[in-house]
Amino acid sequence: MSTSGKARFHALVFITIAAAIMRLLPHPYNFTPVAGMALFGGAHFRDVRVAFAVPLFAMFASDLVLAGTIYDFSALRSMPLVYLAFALTVVLGRLLGPRSSALRVGSASVGTAVLFYLITNFGVWSRGTLYPMTWEGLVACYVAAIPFLRNAILGNCFYAIVFFGGFRVAQRRFAGLRDDHSLRVGEANP
Repeated sequence: MSTSGKARFHALVFITIAAAIMRLLPHPYNFTPVAGMALFGGAHFRDVRVAFAVPLFAMFASDLVLAGTIYDFSALRSMPLVYLAFALTVVLGRLLGPRSSALRVGSASVGTAVLFYLITNFGVWSRGTLYPMTWEGLVACYVAAIPFLRNAILGNCFYAIVFFGGFRVAQRRFAGLRDDHSLRVGEANP
């Protein structure tokens, strides 16, 4: 890996870890940087294994801290569907790529919030402890979660702007952050 490649990699890891740490600060429910972090990591890490590993590890580490300080460790039992939604968000980031337009990143941010909402609330309903295992129970579960969906959409969009936009600005200022491999044939470096 070249010196500029190392600088870029370290910057991406730093951004991902900073996003995970931001989860630990007080915030409105579901207004967190995790989906933006997953989209960003998926789009910017060259190696697909790293694109999954770094954001998922950062998420897991922050979940351990939250379980040990705010919740208890039994809360981690409900996390498989959260991690599934998170991994699918990384996949969407891979599809976006590092040079995506603001419209595509914004659409992906909204889409990942809806995906997370659908997957995790289905999981809440399917446990059968909070809602009856009926069509009405499923609808009630989704309706009760609408305020969380709104915050997730707002948080995803906000943090996607911060991560994607901030990194694009940093790439213009610092050549070592640019990923020459992501440039299309005939495209100039920003």
